[in-house]
Amino acid sequence: MDGLAVFILIVAIFSIVLIIKSVTMVRQGFEYTVERFGEYTRTLSPGLHMIIPFLDRIGAKMNMMETVIDVPSQEVITKDNAMVRVDGVVFFQVLNAAQAAYEVNNLTRAILNLTMTNIRTVMGSMDLDELLSQRDTINAQLLHVVDEATGPWGVKVTRIEIKDISPPKDLVDSMARQMKAERDKRAAILVAEGEKQAAILQADGEKQAAILEAEGQKEAAYREAEARERLAQAEAKATTDVSSAIASGDIQAVNYFVANKYVEALKEVATAPNQKVILMPLEASNVIGALGGITEIAKEAFSKETGGNN
Repeated sequence: MDGLAVFILIVAIFSIVLIIKSVTMVRQGFEYTVERFGEYTRTLSPGLHMIIPFLDRIGAKMNMMETVIDVPSQEVITKDNAMVRVDGVVFFQVLNAAQAAYEVNNLTRAILNLTMTNIRTVMGSMDLDELLSQRDTINAQLLHVVDEATGPWGVKVTRIEIKDISPPKDLVDSMARQMKAERDKRAAILVAEGEKQAAILQADGEKQAAILEAEGQKEAAYREAEARERLAQAEAKATTDVSSAIASGDIQAVNYFVANKYVEALKEVATAPNQKVILMPLEASNVIGALGGITEIAKEAFSKETGGNN
């Protein structure tokens, strides 16, 4: 009995060991490869699985979640011989655990070196200005090349991002001076354009003012001529009326006519620019007497003229 009990105990322990060895639990986000005598047979997805102990074993435990790799900083020589330092990040995800485990050794290192090599290739074919202004284009080219190269490894490269591009300090200073000069140039152009526009507007304003002034002078001349014409018409009418009054023997009309002419003559003499000495009566009665004498002469002349006509 003692030997049978020991045998049973040994069998029980062996059975427990076999059960433990045959049961495999795969965590979420991982896949395990199964090898039989060193040869890949199948892939275990997340969950509880049974394998044959001592014949099968777990080969590679692959992380199926998206993984991020930091690309270390490296120096790159651009197409125009400028040296810059560049770093970045790579996002990838394993889609086929068997290919990722058996098609490449050290998957992470392989992707990292492939990315660094293509960074030098892509960025080395571009000028510095393109390098600094077309980062999205660089990312797209790197993603296309690296994803195509890692396809046989059962890997999908989802994103490649260039984090930092650092030109040398002297080149940065030169670029800053160039940018400042370009901004000063644009500012000078804007100032010149503003002055040009202001001069054009000022000339246009002066032109409009001259046109308006000429039109005003034209209108004023027209109105002055019209006024002179009306004044001449009025004077002609007044002369006609005075002549009719004188012809009819109206002494008041004769006095008005002679006095008006006398005053106009005095005004013209007084306003003449040449030097002059005028002898004329100072008292109003003498002026009136002179006007009366002139009136008598005019009356006598008109009377003779009337008698001659008769």
